[in-house]
Amino acid sequence: MTSPVVPFSELLRAQRLLQAEGRRSQGATAGNDFMTDLLAGNCDVADYAALLGQYAFVYDALERAADRMADHPVVAPFVTPQLTRMPAIRADLEYLIGPDWSELVCPSAATTTYVRRLNDVAATSPGGFVAHHYTRYLGDLSAGDAMGRLLEDRFGFDTNGILFCIFDQVADPAAFTATYRAQLDAAPWSAEEQERVIAEVELAEVLDAGLLAELDERRRSYARGTASA
Repeated sequence: MTSPVVPFSELLRAQRLLQAEGRRSQGATAGNDFMTDLLAGNCDVADYAALLGQYAFVYDALERAADRMADHPVVAPFVTPQLTRMPAIRADLEYLIGPDWSELVCPSAATTTYVRRLNDVAATSPGGFVAHHYTRYLGDLSAGDAMGRLLEDRFGFDTNGILFCIFDQVADPAAFTATYRAQLDAAPWSAEEQERVIAEVELAEVLDAGLLAELDERRRSYARGTASA
């Protein structure tokens, strides 16, 4: 009796869940504290602006890669303006920091490492691009609405400041996600290429955790310095 073929999207999802469970079993790990505190209301507006400032570099690199890879037959189904985040990030940062935000925000060491990987892989490898695209945008789409409501309650935002969380061009996120997963299953990857995509998704999550961990350390260092002043 032959075993049923598991769709690639299910393999990818199962691997992400396994990885997340592994992080939870180890307790608080790099990057977890920052997002936990942000969503629990234990961060201030400056912390949230710092997060968006770092993500500006990440999404700029990813969306530039999308422009370069958009005509590739494997990549084309995934590239859609419905997911583009940079205009929203720019508008949020202008609201949170000011019109000169781009002169005030610098990439951290972890962000630089993340962007370098995007430039090296996502802009040259179809599987690498899809791995990072999947990690960022499907995560944003699934969590964006809840995160936006939490930030609205915490900081009194209406629309300004949380445009990053609002996917106003995606009418039905569940249907969009289902279509995206079907596209993952339809992509003409070999088993070896699927393994490389899974590995790159895992690396993308590690890189994001590193970015968040640096933000958390900056926040705690500032709090320690303020307390000792």
